[in-house]
Amino acid sequence: MVSSRLSVRLSRLLNMIPYFIAHPGIGAAAAAADLGVTTRQLMIDLNQLWMCGLPGYGPGDLIDLSFSEESIEVTFSAGIERPLRLTSTEATALLVALRSIADMPGMVDPTAAHAAIAKIESAIAKIESASGGGSEPAASGQSRTPPAEAPAVATVRAALARGRAVDLVYYSASRDVVSERRADPIRIVLVDDNSYLQAWCRQAEGVRLFRFDRIEAATELAEASQPPEHATETMAGLDLFQDDPAVPVARLRIHPDHAWVLDQYPMHRVAVHPDGTLEATMRFATLDWMARLVLGFGPGVTVLGPEGLVAAVRDRSNAALAVYERAGYLEER
Repeated sequence: MVSSRLSVRLSRLLNMIPYFIAHPGIGAAAAAADLGVTTRQLMIDLNQLWMCGLPGYGPGDLIDLSFSEESIEVTFSAGIERPLRLTSTEATALLVALRSIADMPGMVDPTAAHAAIAKIESAIAKIESASGGGSEPAASGQSRTPPAEAPAVATVRAALARGRAVDLVYYSASRDVVSERRADPIRIVLVDDNSYLQAWCRQAEGVRLFRFDRIEAATELAEASQPPEHATETMAGLDLFQDDPAVPVARLRIHPDHAWVLDQYPMHRVAVHPDGTLEATMRFATLDWMARLVLGFGPGVTVLGPEGLVAAVRDRSNAALAVYERAGYLEER
């Protein structure tokens, strides 16, 4: 883990000099945003670069910079004028990662992402051609028209970029209701293979995650997004299943054939039993809605608790069987 972090930092440091040469006089805040680090980390990196360079380690050997939070300039690059070149393996890994997020709503601008994919494919082709591995990688030649971005997703991304508040029409799966929310966008995050808008919800007065594929409509407001300072912490609100004692928790046993429900509903897997069944928990807002959901799974999902939910499912099942029996659909055994 430590080695991985050092490798990432080294790569960033080696690419910072070409970046600052291409952006002379850029401010620390703007540079940090481009490089994906905090302003504090950027200043630490710049102080580290000051001690890097060629053997001799005297004037004319070490990288020299003039920097403050207002302006950063490279006065001596020590020969590091160009970004690192990707190997074929690195370029392919980058291509796979970019394709995976390009298809997730809200994560990136689809047009920009597909333009980058085309450039990387071209670079891979050149690398493999130069190495004698062929003139075209398997991934190239498959240029696609960028998929149309949903209007609500585009609106939310634009509002976030401009620092504006938004009005959302949002479907809540746990409550099975559509509600209107006014929110202050904070950032876009990826949680369990789904993309979310992390925002301060003014109605709930807390940080909430709004899954992009459940945002039915969005309107950008003229007012600025102003989440409370504590809400902007990176991990704020990222736990989709916060321990709120006011929200009940269902305990479920899931048959192996129904393991897909873990991907479709906000569940936590807590155990795998020897017979292959899974035990999971799921928070729910109303007993009626949760009972209907579980019954829809048939024998694939069994309720273990709480007792109120077990009773609700049992009562609904008995009522349904009684209706079928009165209609003559059930044969006596």
